[in-house]
Amino acid sequence: MQGKIALEEHFAMDDTVEQSVRFSSQKHWAELRSRLLDACDVRLAEMDRHGIEWMVISLNSPTVQAIPDAVAARELARRANDALAAHVARRAGRFLGFAALPMQDPDAATAELTRCVRELGFRGAMVNGFTQTGDGSGLAYYDLPEYRPFWRVVESLAVPFYLHPRNPLPVDARIYDGHPWLYGPAWAFGQETAVHALRLMGSGLFDECPGLRLVLGHMGEGLPYNLWRVDNANAWLWRDVGHGYPAKKTITEYMKENVYITTAGNFSTPVLKAAIEILGEDRILFSTDWPFEDIADAATWFDRAGIGEETRRRIGRENAAALFGLD
Repeated sequence: MQGKIALEEHFAMDDTVEQSVRFSSQKHWAELRSRLLDACDVRLAEMDRHGIEWMVISLNSPTVQAIPDAVAARELARRANDALAAHVARRAGRFLGFAALPMQDPDAATAELTRCVRELGFRGAMVNGFTQTGDGSGLAYYDLPEYRPFWRVVESLAVPFYLHPRNPLPVDARIYDGHPWLYGPAWAFGQETAVHALRLMGSGLFDECPGLRLVLGHMGEGLPYNLWRVDNANAWLWRDVGHGYPAKKTITEYMKENVYITTAGNFSTPVLKAAIEILGEDRILFSTDWPFEDIADAATWFDRAGIGEETRRRIGRENAAALFGLD
């Protein structure tokens, strides 16, 4: 399929690239590092080769979210966003940007997102999970009350917020002791991000901001396939007091009304078909997760997946075009 749009695609700067070494074997690190630092040339060649017209680029993980000092986080986010804006300008008509945000300070995050959207032309934000605070052991999840003004501005700007994974801190990851293979995309990424997304939905955020649009990668971090159980448990166990959380609707309703999922890094046709049946084809977006996954693998799988051509067109292009306001 020609004309695909991809939106979980990463780049790095010299002072952030080493944070990605943990996601690569020593054998492949040189290649991954080169891909991250090359924001345009190799990336564009792969896009042309595999029918991707637009790519939305974002900073590697966890970077800004791993800096407890709010001033330092704000400075890095601004530099990263300015660097990304320069890359996007070099390839106008092919690249778009997601803002990195210093969520350590909700007011600063709000100001930086507003600058990126209104001045740099970015189409939303990608934030790498929870933000570390204090001495680095404190955690901020974005359902907390101090983030409500931030979310109202995200809604008013009419741009999506992509919640990208990160690993839990060691103190919260004892379940993985002795099993390092469970970190990252194998399991820990999805578990951490799914709980964060559930917190956002259950907090009543989308009742207050019904126009807010949240994006989850990797086919929804496992959430679509557990929605019935989540809702059934809350409906039965908490039947006398509502859902057991402040939100007014079921989690399934929020997933279908406020959440998009992408195919990034999860190239399974049975999983894609299940997501279509559970959420509907209008809530799913093509993505690759470059450079941690190969564009060739993502595009070849998607172009051959056993779905109808109209469905392929919607997931591959039309849903994202509508989300980002592209012609």
